[in-house]
Amino acid sequence: MKLFKNIVYILFTCVFVACDIKDDIPYPIVHGQITEFQVEGQCGADGSDNITTTIDKEKRTITLYVSDTVNLSKLRVTKIALSGITYNPDVNYTDVPAIYPDSASCLHYKRFPKHAFSSTEDADDTRVNFSHPVRFIVRTYQDYHWTVEVKQIVVREIEVENQVGKAVIDPHTCNAIVYVSQTQSLKKLKVLKFSLGGQHGIVSPDPTKEQYSDFYNVRQFVVRTGWGQKDMWNVAVYQTEQAIETTAKAFARNHSITISGDKANGSVPQIEYKEASSSVWHTVSSSNVTLTTTTYTSTINGLKPATKYNYRVTAGESATAEQEISTVAIQELPNASFDDWSTDASNPKLFCPWAQGGTSFWDTGNRGATSVGNSNSVPTSETSTGSGKAAFLESKFIVIKFAAGNIFTGTYLKTDGTNGILGFGRPFVSFPKQLSFDYKYTSKTIDRVGDTAYNYLKGRADSCSVYIALWHVPEDELQEYQGEKYPLIIRTKPGVEQSLFSPNDPRVIAYGQFASGKTVTDWQSKTIDIEYYNKEKTPTHILIVASSSKYGDFFTGGVGSTLVIDNMKLIY
Repeated sequence: MKLFKNIVYILFTCVFVACDIKDDIPYPIVHGQITEFQVEGQCGADGSDNITTTIDKEKRTITLYVSDTVNLSKLRVTKIALSGITYNPDVNYTDVPAIYPDSASCLHYKRFPKHAFSSTEDADDTRVNFSHPVRFIVRTYQDYHWTVEVKQIVVREIEVENQVGKAVIDPHTCNAIVYVSQTQSLKKLKVLKFSLGGQHGIVSPDPTKEQYSDFYNVRQFVVRTGWGQKDMWNVAVYQTEQAIETTAKAFARNHSITISGDKANGSVPQIEYKEASSSVWHTVSSSNVTLTTTTYTSTINGLKPATKYNYRVTAGESATAEQEISTVAIQELPNASFDDWSTDASNPKLFCPWAQGGTSFWDTGNRGATSVGNSNSVPTSETSTGSGKAAFLESKFIVIKFAAGNIFTGTYLKTDGTNGILGFGRPFVSFPKQLSFDYKYTSKTIDRVGDTAYNYLKGRADSCSVYIALWHVPEDELQEYQGEKYPLIIRTKPGVEQSLFSPNDPRVIAYGQFASGKTVTDWQSKTIDIEYYNKEKTPTHILIVASSSKYGDFFTGGVGSTLVIDNMKLIY
């Protein structure tokens, strides 16, 4: 009887406890990130072919630009890439994040793909109304709300003979006003440019096709944009007593100065310049001056770096005062042949690319590698010049993670678990045209993939990578880490905090890259051309990164791939 009572008591207790257990096992936190987002007709912020997408992972916002050939209200999304893929080995199941656009903004919500895509099926419809910012939800175990804003670049211009100042054009009210000199007849006006519909728009009737046009009264035009929108525009031309004075501003580089400004309609400016210490003036050939109706620009080449010059401009009866500007000094890269290396007294396995007790300009990922293994970016006596040192970068699998050998301009700030926090970039204010270096490379088969988005690379030949970027970042926009400031703080840890370099960053004003999967056993020289996206800003920082595995940022590459690099130079 006692045994029976004990059994009943135990059963009752188990039932009671089981009923009292709460389902408070938390879901894993898998941050849903949009890593790429592209649409048809995409362009740069200045309307160029340089596609610009700005992704702010902290605010979860995306900003991009499109040309005047597409309809914002029916804009087709061409690519979406997501991070946050998880794999459960216990059940051999991969969980892929889903994406849901605002249903009210989609033309066919049910036909919009619910996962990342770079191509679509015939049944898909990715058209979205981007005439206003659109919300997207990235769903993993949680929902992450993103906002995508698309800005359309439409360049509207009017130019006429004897114009005074720029035309005032209001696309919201479809009105435009043009001012001309008092001597210009309004009934007999020569129209030089009339692009109210943008570069790809059509205006009817087209006044540029007429020898002279009558603008004595306000005229109406039917304007059809490149995406098919049709509007009625009112254009008025008025006479004014205001006169255009000649102005001049200059922008200096290492060997050139660009001078631009306003001028009177119909006048051809005379641009003169000289070294500040000289009394001899030189005149720029009129063939080297680009003119619009009321503006001019010209670039003077072949100048001396770090030299003061004077310039002045005369157009018609108006002239500027004599002004002074200095060309920019040539700036070289410290330890660019990688001759100087040192070791850390507290960590003998740690090799650093600067002299013992010296100042760092370059750094590597060795601090992360030596937390569990040996440095994988080290000096070597195998050089292209036969003397000094070179940088030997090797891709390794270190204990639990793939690590590409690398060297970069900046600082390795901290190891976060098995990931790194790096400060990218060094102060720099010059205008190189090219980056040259000597290299050898051994390419291995990619056998390690740290991000499932790069599974397709497995089994392919690994590639080395060298790239250079010039930033223009104001002081108040620099990112700070423990008192140190950099243009970009890199965080390789996957998830919401992950932050990697992108050449599409609008602060990047120049960029060049070299990548190759070819094994090179003998020293070869390579020169990278630097393309300037923005020619009106001076660099503030430089970034150079060399890696033995191109996709090392994503812990992807071939174990044993090695890049030996030496004799790096900036070419002006």
